[in-house]
Amino acid sequence: MGSNTRLLIVDDDPDILSLLTKFFRKHAFVVEVAANGEEMLAALERESFDLAILDVMLPGEDGLSLCRRVQQTRRLPIVMLTAMNDLTDRIVGLEIGADDYVAKPFDARELLARVKAVLRRASAAPAQTERPPTRSVWRFAGWRLDPARRELRSDQDMLIPLTGGEFDLLLAFVEHSERVLSREQLLDLAHGSSHEAFDRSIDLQVSRLRRKLEADVRNPSIIRTVRNGGYMFAVRVERG
Repeated sequence: MGSNTRLLIVDDDPDILSLLTKFFRKHAFVVEVAANGEEMLAALERESFDLAILDVMLPGEDGLSLCRRVQQTRRLPIVMLTAMNDLTDRIVGLEIGADDYVAKPFDARELLARVKAVLRRASAAPAQTERPPTRSVWRFAGWRLDPARRELRSDQDMLIPLTGGEFDLLLAFVEHSERVLSREQLLDLAHGSSHEAFDRSIDLQVSRLRRKLEADVRNPSIIRTVRNGGYMFAVRVERG
């Protein structure tokens, strides 16, 4: 992280934009700003960024909708700015692929630390997939999960769309199959220790994964709920 790290800050408050622009430039970031979703999407079309800081409350299209739209077309690390104590925004954001959250009002130094942590995780991810000489995939119950391409395919080779959060959670499950994992363990495995523990967000992501993986979501056979324990990925997993 240095003078080539490109940061897009999206907020409709000119004072916040001014403050954060000066602060991050002081710490050697290249900064561009946007006041709404239209300006954000235009900036993303013009050039690439290493990370976006995105306010939830924006005029027109809100930050959650923008996060969902962006993550469907590219993998851009996003740190959301959200209203203090608004747990719903944080849960929904985890579902659609946000990488971290900072509540308003915030300390710029905390935001800098969160940004650096997300960038470290993002830069480490490709290295983890490049170490093996050949690409490995996970196979289970007719499904094929490719960590390098971040793809899930059915037994008919149909590509199944997953959000960033759903993919990371599914990968955590297959890497620890046939073991009971608590919600806190799943949060750490899927999202890293910098995330706050929102039990409900894991429940929601599991529910969405079941709708994509299970033939009968009322009687799930792949991701089972363990009473007072958490969840278990209950099918045999093979790698190769």
